[in-house]
Amino acid sequence: MSDLQTISTGPQTIPVTDCLKGRLRSSLADDVKEGLGKKQKTLPCKYFYDERGSRLFEQICRLPEYYVTRSEMGIIGECAEELMDGLYDLDLVEIGSGANWKIKLLFNAARAGQRKTMRYVPMDVCAEELLDAARDLQESFPELEIHGVVGDFTCHMDRVPDERKRKFAFFGSTIGNFMDTEAGSFLSHVAESMKEDDYFLIGFDMMKPIAIMERAYNDSQGVTAAFNKNILNVVNNELHADFDINGFSHLAFWNGEEQRIEMHLKAERDMEVEIPEADMKVHFQKDETIHTEVCRKFTPEKIEEMVCNAGFEIDKWFLEKDRKFSLLRLERAGTKRF
Repeated sequence: MSDLQTISTGPQTIPVTDCLKGRLRSSLADDVKEGLGKKQKTLPCKYFYDERGSRLFEQICRLPEYYVTRSEMGIIGECAEELMDGLYDLDLVEIGSGANWKIKLLFNAARAGQRKTMRYVPMDVCAEELLDAARDLQESFPELEIHGVVGDFTCHMDRVPDERKRKFAFFGSTIGNFMDTEAGSFLSHVAESMKEDDYFLIGFDMMKPIAIMERAYNDSQGVTAAFNKNILNVVNNELHADFDINGFSHLAFWNGEEQRIEMHLKAERDMEVEIPEADMKVHFQKDETIHTEVCRKFTPEKIEEMVCNAGFEIDKWFLEKDRKFSLLRLERAGTKRF
């Protein structure tokens, strides 16, 4: 059966390549079995993002403590016209697309005649979020063609259409959720897939005072805590597990040695969890944690080393005035600049 389907988004329809159709439960079961079988139990952060998790993350992005989204949108707003200048007849591919806030700034900076020649290709692990975003964009820009890709960008980048030149966007410092080796591998894969005149727009969250970083992941309203715990809801819903969500507390702290915020779920008591679809029972001791996410922070030197080792050249560096966040426009090393 083909993974390409056409989905109605109201008055229009869009083609969607669904790389996860029928595969989410089996891949989740494999990841849960592997991660919860380790001494330091882990769950991959990509499983935060079911429909509820995606909505919670949108709430996080609006929180006063969470500076990341505001900082990046400020940069995009200032340089959107420059980023869109002269772009015609191409695909704008947003990796890990989520909500439309940032990409809308770019499309607003383009003329209608430009947008008519473009195709927007959002890639997201949550089909519901992707389709909601597509509906919203079609209302704002009816002349814009859209082709959605429901998939995991760590393993489905080869399913992104490649018949035209492409501009990639990877916002939110999502690269910070990768370990060093994983980040290098992902970036190298993107660089290798790029052609002459393609570019890659990527955000990096910068090092800053520890109190500011820790506060961003421990908001006073408890939204980040609910987001973190939602990964247990996903496991319960998809794998028929019996996690007691209230039996775990949210934990987020700065790991200075690794230069990253770590998010964990801490067991508040001894317990046993049964996960039938993964064919396992998991024992937790009080205060034992599940490591759910890393959010690495970067120095300019580390960014330059990472992107150059992956096969990129830095075409332009956009740095927020208070240096909280950076946006880089990259091209594949050895190709003609655009």
